[in-house]
Amino acid sequence: LETNTFNAQAVSLGDYGLEARVFEINRAAAALAREAADAAWAATGRPRWVAGALGPTNRMASLAAGVGEAGSRGVTFEDLAAAYEEQVRGLLAGGVDLLLVETVFDTLNARAALWAVGEVLIREGRATPVVVSGTITDRSGRVLSGQTLEAFWNSVRHGVAGAFPAGRPPWQVLEGSSTGLFGVGLNCALGPDLLRPHLEELAALADCWVWAYPNAGLPNELGGYDLSPDDMARALGEFAGSGLVNVVGG
Repeated sequence: LETNTFNAQAVSLGDYGLEARVFEINRAAAALAREAADAAWAATGRPRWVAGALGPTNRMASLAAGVGEAGSRGVTFEDLAAAYEEQVRGLLAGGVDLLLVETVFDTLNARAALWAVGEVLIREGRATPVVVSGTITDRSGRVLSGQTLEAFWNSVRHGVAGAFPAGRPPWQVLEGSSTGLFGVGLNCALGPDLLRPHLEELAALADCWVWAYPNAGLPNELGGYDLSPDDMARALGEFAGSGLVNVVGG
């Protein structure tokens, strides 16, 4: 179960004057998800885990803030890292099992998040698994800041390896893996049919678990989604049957 914390960091919440409530909001969101997951686990005997969501923020560190100012940026790496660090502390305090840096459209933002995660894990002596999930914005197979999937993977594959003295996370379970990530994947934007070739490319590159949770297609003219649960089930089942993914969602 993913926490409802996609924009719960100071960069985004600053638009609402809620910078001072970041830790509280994330801790509460994680605790609510933890409560629901534990109740389901107790009722069914099937384990449930909580993923702490770190969204991309509403700023981009890679691209200019204005067309006429090529060197301008809406946010700095340091600002992002500080904002993510506070968010991570709140999520961990609320009891999440893993951290999910998701819907990455600017990989520099994601690298700031990974830096922050590593800093917190070192300081608190934790070994929390980390997943990065990018989003492809069109059929070119690139993220919004212009990177190809191979470039995206090489930019994030280090994950949080520096957080562990031996250089290998204790939760790393894939033999021969050199990554500091528990998983990498794609989500959002494209529906499963359009996402599949890009997912296939990422699966061939990654040496960790591969995740996917696509949208139910692109929105129609009324803003709704045309794919049904059965359509999504067939698509996700095909992803798994073809050996492209280890984890699916929606």
